[in-house]
This record gives sequence, structure tokens and C-alpha cells, in this order.
Amino acid sequence: MNIFRSLISKVWQDPNAAEVVKISTGQLFLLRPGNIRTSRECIYNDAMATIRRVPNVEHNFLLVITRVYEEGGQELLEDEDETDEEREFLISQELEFRTDKTPEGDPTFVWRDLAGDVDEFFEFVAIGTNDPTKVFFETCMYRAMYERKYARSADSVAEPDLEEFVFRPRTVKKPPPRRKVAKAPSTSSVEEVKPPSPTANTSSPKGKGKAPAAKQFPGTPVYELEEIELYHWEGEQGFVNQGIFSAHIVKTGQYSYVLCASTDEGILLEHDLNSSMNPKFNPRMHSVTWNHVKEGQDVNSWLFAFPSEEEYSKFCTIYLQCGWETLNQLPFSKIKEEDRRYVMSSTNEDVEMLDIEDEEEDEEEVLSELDPDEESESDSEEEYDDDEEEPRPLDGDSNSQLTVGYRGDNAFVVRGNNIGVFRHNPDSGAMRYAGTMSKISTPKGQVFKPQNIMLHEQDTKMVLMNPSDPHSLYQADVEYGKVVEEWKVHDDITVSHIAPTDKFAPTTHEQTLVGASHNALFRIDPRISGSKMVDSQYKQYSGKNKFSGVVTTASGKLAVASEKGDLRLFDSIGKNAKTALPPLGDPIIGIDATADGRWIVATTKTYLLLIDTLIGEGKYQGSLGFDRSFPATAKPIPRRLRLRNEHVAYMNHDISLTPARFNTGEGQEENAIVTSTGQFVIAWDFAKVKKGLFDRYEIKKYEDKVVQDNFRFGDDKEIIVALKNNVLQVNKKALKKPTRQSLGVGTGASRSNIVNAPY
Repeated sequence: MNIFRSLISKVWQDPNAAEVVKISTGQLFLLRPGNIRTSRECIYNDAMATIRRVPNVEHNFLLVITRVYEEGGQELLEDEDETDEEREFLISQELEFRTDKTPEGDPTFVWRDLAGDVDEFFEFVAIGTNDPTKVFFETCMYRAMYERKYARSADSVAEPDLEEFVFRPRTVKKPPPRRKVAKAPSTSSVEEVKPPSPTANTSSPKGKGKAPAAKQFPGTPVYELEEIELYHWEGEQGFVNQGIFSAHIVKTGQYSYVLCASTDEGILLEHDLNSSMNPKFNPRMHSVTWNHVKEGQDVNSWLFAFPSEEEYSKFCTIYLQCGWETLNQLPFSKIKEEDRRYVMSSTNEDVEMLDIEDEEEDEEEVLSELDPDEESESDSEEEYDDDEEEPRPLDGDSNSQLTVGYRGDNAFVVRGNNIGVFRHNPDSGAMRYAGTMSKISTPKGQVFKPQNIMLHEQDTKMVLMNPSDPHSLYQADVEYGKVVEEWKVHDDITVSHIAPTDKFAPTTHEQTLVGASHNALFRIDPRISGSKMVDSQYKQYSGKNKFSGVVTTASGKLAVASEKGDLRLFDSIGKNAKTALPPLGDPIIGIDATADGRWIVATTKTYLLLIDTLIGEGKYQGSLGFDRSFPATAKPIPRRLRLRNEHVAYMNHDISLTPARFNTGEGQEENAIVTSTGQFVIAWDFAKVKKGLFDRYEIKKYEDKVVQDNFRFGDDKEIIVALKNNVLQVNKKALKKPTRQSLGVGTGASRSNIVNAPY
């Protein structure tokens, strides 16, 4: 709290200032834990929270929650007798004020409803509020309590003096379990709810029933919990409680499992464990959410709320082990102990990263949020200019790849056997069609569709991979628009992936590049005669590695990913990896690294895997995993950047992410990550990610499928987007927080439709 002392002096010491602090965006809920009908009622869907001085009463303050209307909404209600526009609460220790977070990372402020029943509370969800602002607001609440209790100014109060106002929950005897109630989920989920089994045991008395007999399950249960709350996502209503169920993970084959929810009447849910479930673990709320994706049906989102931390942890452990076995087709018990710890550490998605911003930056962040500037309205994307229309191929091909240039603001898009060239127009800010490299063919005239392309030698050359000839690469002259040379790499070794010698080599006249086969790394030098592979810089690795991508840092260090999901970090070609990180199980389809090598982002089908390569302890503390090996007991903690399950339900398609990219530029710090799925471009604020806010992303929906996206080189704001039949440029400001509107599902009555959920 000490970092806010200077801020408090600005807002607290002025007795003429009616308002001390304000949070402009949020929602107010009434919590009734013992109410079977609804335990969480939304009072204001759009509200602001303010701490005000009580007029003419020294040392007294009010917590004021004010309803915010959309434009014109208040006029529609002005003739009504009761508009319930504002609620005031005298700030005192009796409020039992405390803070928490939603699974999405939004701060929540909770206090007792002194005018309601003994177990009723109010909750204000401060949507989009950063952690420093949350702590600042909390500190002001404690200072207000201090002044009321001691009737003196809190100007010089020390932090320990405020500790007495921090709420500590009392030990309460656990209430008896509720009767199991199997409430039918509404509309969108009816198709996946099974009817009661004809063999179900219905003779047990009401109340705490017995778990269904083992013969009802499609296999052998490996996890069972007799009573758990099941929720279903139902749009504007959020996660709706379906009642008390039994939870089971059932083994149906050697390495296959299903997740079940059942009552005494039989099994109601039976979901196969797979990557499409996109499970999100919330240790704060002791809950797990997941998606159910079934072809031809709407995507659903479900939630288990566990009765205790012990049961939550037990479920996470067994679920992760079963999921790992499903993906890897191996017994989890057979891998090394250190690898098991690495895999299990990935469940904790609610832990801060090592990087902590300095106090001055935190203070600026708080001030900007407490007094936000008007945002610019540059929300419209800028398509390529229409004055020179791109010719449409007649063979039915669509755009398949995007490569952003390093010089001249060019972008290259593969479409069948053609490569379209687009150029940034500085006058309009749009992408202008500049021409086409038509009918790509070998020097011998064989037409082919490039499998992969990479710019080379200051964008004057382009290296292409021909899927029908994996032993060679082809060099095209960009200005000439034709393939001019074939590079035979090796007669016996295929080239599956290529990368520049270092991250910024394409901006220079560097001739060499890096190649990878399914199990080997090597240097390629087109200047040598005969085979272009440098024999002294070649190493084949044992085993079926199935390398799926390679990336280099600014100093030429290499990170290699595989279809099995593991990562290897090398300081140079021709040596063993300095660091080998075991697979979580999902195949990696793309990989990128920051210029300094500190961070790696690997893309799987349903999530991004973020790795901090800084060694945090041991003999080589402070080194990177490219240069030294991590201690066996201190491997990096893999962080998953996932889409929230309720957002996936709104998107209503099976998530399939495109390779994620950091913004890149010489001398430029990486501060954003961009990817896409379906019709959506998605960007994470990397500064927030490093603070542990893994699901703070922004999105933009298009009318067509997004093939690939990437930042302009040297720019962290402009994103080049290749759709199936279009190429455009969009400013990152045009991406918005996930709302019903930005997710493309229409809007409700309120001005703020931020998608929010209790878990």
C-alpha cells in the first residue's frame, strides 16, 4: 500500500473534494448464499463505485454504487416513481468489507448488507480494473473505516494500523448438504442431456442419495465426488446453477476418459476428455469450467463448483493426468518426477509472473484509470484500396498464408500457386494491392503451391518450400516475381521448417538460414556448391521428435517445438538442447520468441503456451534456458493463455488458433501477442499477461474466416489481417473487450455488456 501514499495525498487531503475515488465500470450483485432459487442476483448491470465524504460530518464516508444508463435510458425512466438509481452504504468496520477476483481476473469488492438477512452481501465487480487501482480503492476504504472509528484524520496512518480493518472470516460450521436437484438446462444444452437410464437405481430415499451404480458408466470411474454444484452458461443470465450432482471421471479405454455428471436417476452429462474442452481451472473459486463441442450443435459451457479446496485440487490432479494420457497415449506414471511436476504446474492459471512493474508505472496506471481520457474512435478496419483491384483466381483457391515484410511496408499472401503483394498506403493507412507473383513454378517450369514462404535479404528475395519436393528450397526474386533458383539441401534429408539465422537477419544481406527436418537441425548456405546443407552444422536427434516449428532470437539462439508438445532450447546448431521441456500433450502448431529470448509463445489448437526462459534459482540464476539448463526442481511454470469458456460458447465454433506472434521491431519491446480463430482476431496485452492476467484479451470479428494475422514490422499497433478472400489492416484500438456486441451476438438493453460470470 505504500506505493499509493503520494496518490492518496492528492485525493484525500482536500476536504472540499466530495469524491475521494471512483471506479467507473462495474456491476452490482446481491449475494444470498442460502437461497436455492438464486444465490447471485444482478442489481445494476452497469454501475460505478464511488467513495464520498458525508457532507458536514467529519471523518465519515459513504460507499456509493450508482446505476449507469445507456444514452437516453435515464429519460425513459424519469416518470417512474422509483428508479433505484443509487445505493449508499456508510463505511464502517461492520460492513465486513473484503476483496476477491473473478476467474477472468476482474477485482470484486464484497460487503455485508446490514439491512438484509444475516447471510446477504453485496458484490461490486470492477470490470476491467487493474490491480493497482483495486488496491488503491481498497486502501481508501480502510482509511475511511479508520477515520470513522477513531474520529481523526488518516493522513499519517501507517499501513500496519489499517490491518485491523482487513476482514478475516470467522469459522462457521458447515451446513448440511442440500438435496440433489437435477434441473434441466435451458434450450441450447438440451440435446446433450441424457434421459434417465432405465437401469438407474431409484429406490434410494430423498436427500443425500447414493452415487449411481458402476454398471451405469461407460467404464471404470477413476474419480468420484458425491455432491458438487453444476452450472451451465445461459447467455445474459451467466452461469446458472443446475443443482447438486455427482461428478465422475470415467476410464473408457486404455488412454480414453469421459467426464460425467449424474444424479440418482442416471447420467446427465458424458463429455469426452479432449483439447476442445478447453478446461479453465480457478483455484480462487475452487471451480473448473469447460466447453462441450459437438458437430452440428451449439457450443456449450459448463462449470463444476467444488465444496472445498481439497476436492478441487484432487479433481485437477486426476483430470490433468487423464487428459495427458489421452493426448500422449502413454501412462502418466511412466514419465520422470520432474516432468510430472512441470505438467501439474500448468493447472494454476491464477499466479503472478516474475516481472513486477515499478511503483511509478503502477501509479500512472491508477491515475489513467481513475481519470480516463476519451478513447479515439478509430474502430474501423482499413481494407486494401479499391483503385487497383486484386484479380480473383478462377481455380477456387483462397488465401492460405501471410508473411509481413521487413522493409517497404509490404505484405505477401499465398493464394494457390499465386502470391499477392500488398503495400501499406501512408496516405489512406490502408493496404493497397500492388501486384501478383503469378503461377509460382520451379526453374524447370513445374507449377506448385508454396507450402511455406520466408522473406530474405532485405525483402528482395523469398525462400519457398515446395510440398512435392521436400529435399529442396526455391528462391524467388521479389521484384522480378519469379522463382530464379533451386537449392538442393540434401538428397536424404527433408526440409520441414525454415527460419532466419537470427530474428532480424532478413533486414540484412545475411545469406544463411536455419532448416529443420522432423528430427534434425541444420544450417543452410546457398553459396556453397552442391548440397546447400552445412555438414559441420548439422545434428540429428534420436527418437521420433516430429519437430513442428523453429524460431530464432536476435542473437541466433533457437527454440524448436514438436507435434508432441515439447520444447527444446538451443544456444547454437550442432549441439544438444540446453533445455528440454516435456510435452503437455497438445501438438504445437506455431512458435515465436521475443528478440532477447526471455519469452516464448507456442500455439496449440485451443490455447497459447507462454514460457519464461529466465532461470529463477540455482547455480545459473539469472541466465536464460537457451544458455544453461534449468535445475531439475525449478523448471519454468508453463502458462496457458485461453479463451474464456463463456466466450467460446458465444463464438459457437470449435476453437482453432492460428500461430501467435509478438509484435517485432529492432530496438522495440514486445508488448502484444496476436492470433486468431475462425472469424475473430484476438490480441493480448503482454504487459498484463506478465502480471498474471492471462485472459485479458481483446477481439474483433470479421465476416469471413481469418487465415493469419501479424503486426507490421516495427509497429505494435497496426495488424495485417489476411481473410480467406481479403487483406486488410486494422489498428489494435479497433479490438474491443469481449462483449455480446464484439462477439457478434447482438446487444441487450444496457450500455455495458461485458461478458461476466461468477466463476
